[in-house]
Amino acid sequence: QLQALGGGLVQAGGSLELSCLASGRIFSLYGMGWFRQAPGKERECVAGITRKGSDTYYTDSVTGRFTISRDNAKNTVYLRMDSLKPEDTAVYYCAATGFVPFRSAWSRADKYNYWGQGTLVTVSS
Repeated sequence: QLQALGGGLVQAGGSLELSCLASGRIFSLYGMGWFRQAPGKERECVAGITRKGSDTYYTDSVTGRFTISRDNAKNTVYLRMDSLKPEDTAVYYCAATGFVPFRSAWSRADKYNYWGQGTLVTVSS
């Protein structure tokens, strides 16, 4: 089970940090991803992180602004979002995958086994 927290309303240029708490399974065995879905658009993966946190991946539109991290001792993955833009407005989901190698699957929603419920991020202009 995954529970995403931390969404809200923020002005453009501001920051938010999302967190996703995992329970019920061995968290450190799963690569983790953050996805988002804006109204009328397809779900896209914005960031991924390997099981031990040694490698991270980002889609081009968030590179340099978003940072994914994890704390396996706390069963939690984070998404720090800086310099937010109105186009970042979306429902954000965390997801877990056991697929390896993670680098070949991190952005593919069909490779993720477990999903959180989503948290809404709204960036006002």
